[in-house]
Amino acid sequence: MSSWKLMLRQIVRNPLSLAGVIIIFIFITLAIFAPLIAPVPEGHRDPYLIPHDGYSITPQPPSEEHIFGTTQGQYDIFYGCIWGARTAFRVAFLVMAITILIGLVLGSLSGYFGGKIDEVIMRITDVFLAFPALILAMAIVASIGPSINTVIIALCVVWWPSYARLIRGDILALREEDYVEASRGLGASSARVILRHVLPNAIYPTLIMASLDIGAVVLSAAALSFLGLGAPEGYADWGQMTEFARNWIVGPQNDPLKYWYAVITPGVFILFFVLGWNLLGDAFRDIFDPRLARR
Repeated sequence: MSSWKLMLRQIVRNPLSLAGVIIIFIFITLAIFAPLIAPVPEGHRDPYLIPHDGYSITPQPPSEEHIFGTTQGQYDIFYGCIWGARTAFRVAFLVMAITILIGLVLGSLSGYFGGKIDEVIMRITDVFLAFPALILAMAIVASIGPSINTVIIALCVVWWPSYARLIRGDILALREEDYVEASRGLGASSARVILRHVLPNAIYPTLIMASLDIGAVVLSAAALSFLGLGAPEGYADWGQMTEFARNWIVGPQNDPLKYWYAVITPGVFILFFVLGWNLLGDAFRDIFDPRLARR
């Protein structure tokens, strides 16, 4: 309990960390209460499909019916941004959970046992790291077919190698510690040593990296959707909302900001979601790494 109190105290003492917590809490609230904030139209078969009025390609400004306006195809921007919070959390948490699990398994095996196991796993890791992450993700999505699930798979494929290498490095530093040697000497199995003594002491850098990467995962998913390789058309996804506004970034010559709402609104949601996780990640780094902790 004292460690939790210390963590909360350090977060509260840092205004930027506290701002990150507040921002993330706001997005969690939007995601949880999305059906109340942006009610699903009656007869709508999928709540993640954005309702639209007509098929005109010209965005319409904010009005009483559409408080954030509509984008290309007359999709309601308010509905898409609110339900897009659920999509962002779904993508971010699934990608990070699967990525960390793969990294923990492969990194632990590589770092603890070494030898040929380490050589094989690290060479496979190097192959994946040799490709630019976004290009590899684009190739995977294009080969399988655009969808949210495909985006999650593609991002998992390109994200796990860095976690495997991070965990391997931490375990290499810990496996020769006295308490690990003592556990081996008492006859503990390799699985028990890894799970009870090595991983608990090597997991903190991974958690810090994961908290910082959640925003990057959402940005990458938005980039794929912006390129037409993400969610299906009309799906509540911030990246797709920006893609709908691509042709309207600059308005007519006499009014270049005429369609600002179609571009700025989803961009602001992405901006603050990523900012919140980056600020919280900095707080976790200060808490879990005593060398960087603020005094």
